[in-house]
Amino acid sequence: MRIDDRKLIAELAALGIDLRSRTSLAELTSLGIGGTTDLLRITEHDSIPALVDLLERHQVHYKFLGGGSNLLVGDGELPWVILQLAKPDPEIVIEGTLARVDAAADLGRTVTYCAKHDLGGMEGLIGVPGTVGGALRMNAGAYGMQIGSYVREVKLYRAAARKLEVLRGAQISFEYRHTSFAPDDMMLAVTLELPSKPYAEILQGIRICNEKRRSSQPLGQKSAGCIFKNPPGVSAGRMIDELGLKGLSVGDARVSDRHANFFVNAGQASARDMLALIADVRGRVEKAYGVKLENEVVVWNA
Repeated sequence: MRIDDRKLIAELAALGIDLRSRTSLAELTSLGIGGTTDLLRITEHDSIPALVDLLERHQVHYKFLGGGSNLLVGDGELPWVILQLAKPDPEIVIEGTLARVDAAADLGRTVTYCAKHDLGGMEGLIGVPGTVGGALRMNAGAYGMQIGSYVREVKLYRAAARKLEVLRGAQISFEYRHTSFAPDDMMLAVTLELPSKPYAEILQGIRICNEKRRSSQPLGQKSAGCIFKNPPGVSAGRMIDELGLKGLSVGDARVSDRHANFFVNAGQASARDMLALIADVRGRVEKAYGVKLENEVVVWNA
């Protein structure tokens, strides 16, 4: 979608919105797949209600984009614009055992910054790509921990109410790869309460998690992390591996040789290729095991 109405462009500028035309979503997603549209960068949280109202009055459809690490975007010209938070300075403020973090902050850098202030608990998230906001939305976790356990407060744009709200942690449901946030809510900031730990102890935990990832995941390749959620008591990757599907491909979309629940863009894969591969693997697993796998990757079709 293109914004070419001069009045709308002027109104966006008045709200402090940075309009970037003809942006490729392939350049903003870890899979390296996605069509083109206009990108609206938000510098002030308080401008969001007015921005949404403005876009809706002009009948401009939109989607919120975080770090793009768990996302498969359709090909070609996209029928909506993208809203994305610009990173503030500072991204993180430490007050005792509380870390107040902007949703646009990089997740890995947040883990290490807190570690340097002797705040641990999130070692398992080191190496997980994306932003803190994305981690909140899906309740990211690894190696026995999840970010929801440490959430004390979340600032967000509540789409249903058309306003900014602050929710206490107890008001939010955090489950396995799922939260009670609505799909069109936009995470803005979070307050985490983290356990105090010596930096050396946290660093050792980070090293262990990094070693596990390097030995089992296709780091350095274009992927969106795990494609499927693990069904209760079952490993999606193990089932795919047992069926001998590592290396299975559709075009340049390929099941990783390293981790069967990671699908990689091995060249110039299209969204159509990746969706076809996902459907093929899901069908084979259901036929063999009677288990219908649910996507962990978020799909935005054009």
